[in-house]
Amino acid sequence: MIVLVALLFFAPLWWVTISALRPSDEIFRYISPLSLRCFWPEGWTPANVVSLWEGSFRRAILNSIFVSVVTVVVGLAICSMAAFALAVIDFPFRNTIFMVMVISFLIPFDAIAVPLFGIMRELKLQNSYTGLILPGIGNGLAVFLLRQFFLGIPKELREAGFVDGMNWFGIYWRIYLPLSGPAIISAALILFIFQWQAYLWPLLIAPGPDYKVAAVAIAQFSGQYDVDFGLIFAAALFISIIPMVILTLLQRFYSTSVASSGSKE
Repeated sequence: MIVLVALLFFAPLWWVTISALRPSDEIFRYISPLSLRCFWPEGWTPANVVSLWEGSFRRAILNSIFVSVVTVVVGLAICSMAAFALAVIDFPFRNTIFMVMVISFLIPFDAIAVPLFGIMRELKLQNSYTGLILPGIGNGLAVFLLRQFFLGIPKELREAGFVDGMNWFGIYWRIYLPLSGPAIISAALILFIFQWQAYLWPLLIAPGPDYKVAAVAIAQFSGQYDVDFGLIFAAALFISIIPMVILTLLQRFYSTSVASSGSKE
């Protein structure tokens, strides 16, 4: 039964894969009525993949990788320091700030995209990597996850750090971060997926060809009068396989972090 369910979930991914490696005019030929040839074509061709990488999609997917990696690196630094302050340092209105932050990540990004675009336009950040990256580095869900994990670290460790002469940054850098590997990896996954799958914001802030990301590029394979399904399936394969591999390799760290995020002081 488990194997059957796994095959049902795997079937769409397999169909996308073989559709990317077959002629465009055969992609939908065997769907109605459904035939085994729909999932195993007689002829295989790399033409769609070759055409995809010879065009502008190569630049788009490299842009997506660059934007996502920078977002993860900078976002982890900001989110982990914010989570450390909210979990460990006692300052006025700490709980109020945390409550506002939790409410903020419950608001859909699409609801704030247009006013945020107005701010970025005033700052002249259109068609720039900075404009693409900035909205993704402060992720409320990542801060929440890290804060909950930090709360589970015994306070005796930071007290020992103070005895050894450490300041707050030393405790954060030398005690809390080394003990928070699963939570850091989970936060990195959240930041990466948020940026990798983003479509509306890159479409608004960076419509220029030099800053186009993969999600926007794949949508533009559909023209006004024709649709190149071969290129769409080939692009969808590459857009899907990168996060799939990353999530598969790091899934156990994410599970560990989520299981530990309910801890409290």
